[in-house]
Amino acid sequence: MVTTPKFASQIGAVDRLGASKSDMYREAIEDAKYAQELGFESVWMVEHHFSDYYPTPNPLMFLSHLAAAVPGMGLGTAVMVLPWYDPVRFAEDTAMLASLATGPLHIGMGRGTAKLEYDALRVDMNEARERFQECWEVMQLALKGEPFTYEGRYLKLDRPITIRPHLDPARQINFLGAIGSPGSAEIMADLGLKPLSLSQFPDYMLVKIIERWTAKAKSLGYSTDGMMPVSTKCFIADSATSARDEAREHMARFYKLQAEHYTTDTTPWDDIKGYEQFAKIFANMKLMGDPAQNDPILDRNLIGSPETVATRINELRAIGFNYFLISNAMHGVEREVRHRMMRRFANEVIPLVGSLPVPEAPVFEKVSAAE
Repeated sequence: MVTTPKFASQIGAVDRLGASKSDMYREAIEDAKYAQELGFESVWMVEHHFSDYYPTPNPLMFLSHLAAAVPGMGLGTAVMVLPWYDPVRFAEDTAMLASLATGPLHIGMGRGTAKLEYDALRVDMNEARERFQECWEVMQLALKGEPFTYEGRYLKLDRPITIRPHLDPARQINFLGAIGSPGSAEIMADLGLKPLSLSQFPDYMLVKIIERWTAKAKSLGYSTDGMMPVSTKCFIADSATSARDEAREHMARFYKLQAEHYTTDTTPWDDIKGYEQFAKIFANMKLMGDPAQNDPILDRNLIGSPETVATRINELRAIGFNYFLISNAMHGVEREVRHRMMRRFANEVIPLVGSLPVPEAPVFEKVSAAE
């Protein structure tokens, strides 16, 4: 069933090339304020370390600042990388942010795919999936506000502890799990987590992600209602051609940085447990660093005239998404470009989404769990 969509903005520490990190953090705050002024439901931030890909190593700290700068605004993470955290400390930090923020709180979580970050943070990437699960299990126990113990492979708590601050029982936090394949959608459903997807994947994969998550969640008795978010890049111009021309160079720079950050050429993906499929994924992403070859990724995102963008949103709604996390906040994208996109999206695209038809849900041939 197609539901009424909601729209959020992903912000980041970005600005013109050569800007200082302090300037970029101030730009992120200005983006959050502008998003609130325009009526976006929330602003979200990513976590990354050790490069200009996204120099935001502590999203929860930044969001606690935004809780004061944009009171009442929804706040989200896309995503916090759980294997890098002490589970008890992560639960405390989340409870503290939930106590400070007055708007909706969305905590997207993932296991991360950058070996550079794993190595520098001294965590074995082969342990990622198990560490993710342990951290999430501890989070659920800790946020009940009751004494708890835990016996895991990486964390052992023999003495009962109760975290502070207590989470108000009326305070709702939307927890989501980042999805990189239809197979991982089933894993997140097993953990009771809603999926957080990326529009950089082709539609046939997005369909299978929704299908497999939904089937697994239903089999476990979980509700399949509520937010189904997808993160997508957005550039808007008067014509589709003009938007694609503007987006092409920005997106190419973004994917070049991504290839460098994820060390796509040197990471031994086949030797890392649970990451074997990423060799293919990142090989495709590396191609997008060439402006002459990134048309396929432009097609999957929100690139075009207001009507083109609204039409693409309704195509994604037909797949099953109802929450759109939009952004062009990437390294080197100046405020004028970011704010122009946000303004045109709020004023021109959103009204069109409701007036244009939602197509029939697409049907694709079956794909393997690893795809």
